[in-house]
Formats: sequence, structure tokens, C-alpha cells
Amino acid sequence: MITRGPLMEAGLTLRFWGVRGSTCASGPEFVEFGGHTPCVEVRCGERLFVIDAGTGINAFGAHHRDRLPQRVDLLLSHLHLDHVGGLPFMKPAVLDPSREIHTWCGNLDGASAAEPLGRLFSPPLFPITLDVLPARFVHHGFRAGESLTFPDGAVVDTIPLEHPQGATGYRFRHGGRTACYISDLEHSEPWPDPNLLSFVQGADLVIYDGMFTQGEYPACRGWGHSTWQKGVELCQAGGVGRLAIVHLYPQHTDALLRELEGQMQAEMPGAFVARERQEISFAAVAAASPRRRRAPRIAAVA
Repeated sequence: MITRGPLMEAGLTLRFWGVRGSTCASGPEFVEFGGHTPCVEVRCGERLFVIDAGTGINAFGAHHRDRLPQRVDLLLSHLHLDHVGGLPFMKPAVLDPSREIHTWCGNLDGASAAEPLGRLFSPPLFPITLDVLPARFVHHGFRAGESLTFPDGAVVDTIPLEHPQGATGYRFRHGGRTACYISDLEHSEPWPDPNLLSFVQGADLVIYDGMFTQGEYPACRGWGHSTWQKGVELCQAGGVGRLAIVHLYPQHTDALLRELEGQMQAEMPGAFVARERQEISFAAVAAASPRRRRAPRIAAVA
């Protein structure tokens, strides 16, 4: 939510740069939906946030080149490899000595990601440490459930998610629009969880972890992931406009994902399986006007 300034005139836009979970996928059967691990770009007007630093963040940086702001706020759902492994490859951001990359981590009981990222990106696991890169990294810790307030007046709400070692969900509000990022998540029984339902209530878009099919899930119970059916149940109970399924299982082919998307849309027409470089935009609505849900603009990014 931007509380002041000209950015209120613009709407809320999201782009998917990585939609796979656990590991990348490649080959002719994985072209339509893509193979990169998680990274989502969020624009509140022109104000940029980036969620997660999987391998998709490389494509994000290459696409924007010198159009990125000098400060990049990177909101991490958690620190598993598929969500942070692309961090040193966010070119050209990490190659610009005037750039500041602020990481935000909410699943370490208030500690920042500095220490675990320092262990990961150092010899012998990685040839250099992050502080060798020209960009300046600034690490922030918080507890999931707190609201994040940024120097420019932007506010992002958070919620803890059920996942091994914890994870954080995010809610963005801007121009009368709301989008939520809910991955990685193990759905509860009973479902929907009341706190999560309140968090997503009335959102224009919920991005949700639908890694497994219903048939696959019983063998993977406890791994910290969910199904598209639980995403539909959550969104229908919460009056959510659109549902985007992410954290796609790396062995789910384009043909299977199209089939699952058709099944999902039969139950919720506003649902889809996210594709790499896909963009969805919601025009701003006047705060004083009665809330009317308008169809978002959906496009592929060249």
C-alpha cells in the first residue's frame, strides 16, 4: 500500500519470472510454462518489489537491464535453495556499485538472512562471497506476521506459513487493489485456515502453491506444499477474484499443466497456472468509489 504521492494513480502489476519449485525443469515438454525456480516482480505503480531469488531472478535482471531502481527490495519467502539460488546472478543489479539490494526475511525469528546467505555463497560451495560483488547488500530480519513499512511510505503485510523451517506470505495493497503471495505452504486440516482466509479476503489475486496433484499429495504430506484444489477452496471462501498457481512440480509437463488448468477453471474461471514472463495488471480504482471488480489485463512479456 502506498499511502501518498503520484504512484497512487497507477495500478498493481505482477510478472512471473520463475514458477517451478524445488528444481528447474528443461526440455521440449517444459516450454509453455517455463523451467525457472521462483521469482515474481510486483509493481505498486512504479514502486518495485521482487519476491524470491530463484533462478528466475536472472531473467528478471536481464530483461530490465539498466531500468531497475538504485534500491531493490527483495522479499524472501524463505531460504531454501530454489528460492535464493539465483541471487548472485541478478545482473546487472549486482554489477552496479551504486546499487543497494535489500533482502527481507521473516522466518528466522527476527534474524536477517545475512548469516545463512553468507554460508551458502562462500567457498567451497560458491567461488566468492556476496560482499565481493559491486552492489551493496543490506539484510533485514522480521517476524512473519508483522507489517513492513518502507522509507517511501510503502507497506507490505506478512503472514507465517506452514513449511519446514517456516515461510512467509506477503500481501500488497495499492490503488484500491490487493495481491497476495502464498508459497510455500502445507494446507491445514480443517481448511481454509482462518488466519490465512482473513489475510487473502477480497484480494484481486492470490498466488498459491499448487505443487502437487491430489493423487501425488498423500505421499508428499509434510513436505510443505499444497494442491490447486486447496487454492480454489481458499479463494472461493475468501471472495478472491483470480488465482495463480505456482511452485510447479518440475516433472509436470506442459500437457499435464494445461489439463490441470482446465480442471481448475471448471471450478473457478478466474484461476490459471502461471507461466514464465506472464504479466497480470489491475487498474487502480478510486478509493471513494464503490468497489467494482474489473477484469485484469493479462499478457506475456516479450
